Amino acid sequence: MASVSLCMIVKDEEAVMARCLKSVQGFADEIVIVDTGSADRTKEIAAGFTEQIYSIPWEDDFAAARNFAFSKGTGDYLFWLDADDVILEEELHKLKGLKERLDQEQPDVVMMKYAVGFDQSGRPTFTFYRERLIRNCGQARFRGCIHEAVVPFGRIIREDITIEHHKLKQSDTGRNLRIFEKMKEEGQKFNAREQYYYGKELYYHRQYHEALEALESFLEMPEAWREDKTDACRHAALCRYQLSEYEKAGEALFRALAFGIPRPELCCDIGGWFLDRQEWKEAAYWYRQALRNARTAGKDGFIQQDYWGYIPCLQLCVCYDRMRNYHLAERYNTLAERLKPGTEACGKNRRYFERRRAEMGQNRMSDI
Repeated sequence: MASVSLCMIVKDEEAVMARCLKSVQGFADEIVIVDTGSADRTKEIAAGFTEQIYSIPWEDDFAAARNFAFSKGTGDYLFWLDADDVILEEELHKLKGLKERLDQEQPDVVMMKYAVGFDQSGRPTFTFYRERLIRNCGQARFRGCIHEAVVPFGRIIREDITIEHHKLKQSDTGRNLRIFEKMKEEGQKFNAREQYYYGKELYYHRQYHEALEALESFLEMPEAWREDKTDACRHAALCRYQLSEYEKAGEALFRALAFGIPRPELCCDIGGWFLDRQEWKEAAYWYRQALRNARTAGKDGFIQQDYWGYIPCLQLCVCYDRMRNYHLAERYNTLAERLKPGTEACGKNRRYFERRRAEMGQNRMSDI
């Protein structure tokens, strides 16, 4: 059976270190921990799971740190996790099943789901595929000082296995932007992926004009990935909203239609643009389109699960209520509540329709 090395970079993760390493037991044959300057009990806790613990200075380069960790892995395959990551028991069972198939299927890269956002009930709301298990060879190298990634190569397979990311502490919110700014100061030219994430970091830090400039530069890069271009247009629209440039926000959203069949997220954004203008019929069209496209859309890029059912149904309830089609409005609210039981919005809408039916019944009785 193929062997697997878990390779991690960590710093000050005493609160989650044991949780992460316990969740992967039975899958990893080897655990490599690279500490980049912890001042807490991180290394002490890790020592309860492995003797392979290394210390290196942090140099604002995630790829360099991860590649150092990979260089210490001796397994046939290299597997990476962040300390905040957790593998649930059901997913661990799937991982073990995958491990038994590696010799037969011989993939070079295994893509797995990464869940980084959750609702109040713990259901994932924001997921995307990442290269997670990589054959131990010269091409197993991360690239990028920030938002680092291994460029998939050879035989690539996708597995319905989810790694969940659960933070317990507030991260350094300015770190990513500082690294990007340092790269710029040193004269490094951003590739498409770096330019894309740089624009988003500027948006997160409310530097909307600078974000628009960075995102526009990204959109002009011919090598940029289509899904990232669509997301860049959505973020450009968010910048325009913040600058009270509502017409230009719509232009940014419609520009994204040039990059392929719109996924539910974009359809809902366009629906929301019409909704803000109180153009109920047009808004309803795009929310219905979101539901249609959810049946056929690919799973590449970032998946915001609520946009694939709950949000369009909830917004269709609003649209049809404004168009006085109360029966259809209530129907969509019921659908939204089935998709996401217990939400305050659906409960409030349900009570509204119940009151309305009761009032209508009373009015009919008074006419007799």
